Amino acid sequence: MRYMDFSSWQGAITTLLGLAILTLIGVGIRILMMQTIQQRRERMNRQINERLKTLMSAYRVLGGSFTGQLTVDPTHLRDVRNRAPAQEDDTDTDTDGALSSTERSRRIRDAVEGALADILLLGTEEHCRLAGQAAADMAAGRPIHTADLVISLRSFIRAALDLDPMPADLLIPLQGPTRTQGGAGRGKGDAERGGGAKGGGGGNMGAGGGGMGMTPAMGGGRRDADQAGHPGSV
Repeated sequence: MRYMDFSSWQGAITTLLGLAILTLIGVGIRILMMQTIQQRRERMNRQINERLKTLMSAYRVLGGSFTGQLTVDPTHLRDVRNRAPAQEDDTDTDTDGALSSTERSRRIRDAVEGALADILLLGTEEHCRLAGQAAADMAAGRPIHTADLVISLRSFIRAALDLDPMPADLLIPLQGPTRTQGGAGRGKGDAERGGGAKGGGGGNMGAGGGGMGMTPAMGGGRRDADQAGHPGSV
């Protein structure tokens, strides 16, 4: 207030202009700070959402089954190929059933391997420790148990979404990897190939119909030519 001069109209105008400039500078700084904070908050929200989405997907892969085989077979594709000739030589073994079961186990193993890689990238310290142990067991050829990792993921996801914790008296059976289905995709591919073959047959029939339609016209032209060569004929 000491530098404000309202004794003359020149001093009052100068004082008001100074106050306006100071106000604009303060408002500009405030807006800049708000935008910076908002952008940082949006970036953090995107990171959290992407992290939760990835961990939820890994949870569904590792804990999507409550029954059946709840461990992961670490057999690699090269072992499956080496095992196939031996199964073909054994006449008492159902080769098709064994190969389909092994193929299903290999697909489950590949899905679990990808889920473990995602957890090692975006998981907490506990998640990384459990996922690292599972990855080490897979590399060593030992069966993998995912129940403890699934429980840890479930607790973290529920806490991140501000959901109530699981009831203490609730008994949940052990969870294992989701069983993949490969037959539906093959059936769909066969159906598409069958539809394409039918479509090709329809095109050939259409072409044959066109040729049959052209035959009377060609016959009529031949009769006109014969009449022109023999004027006396009727």
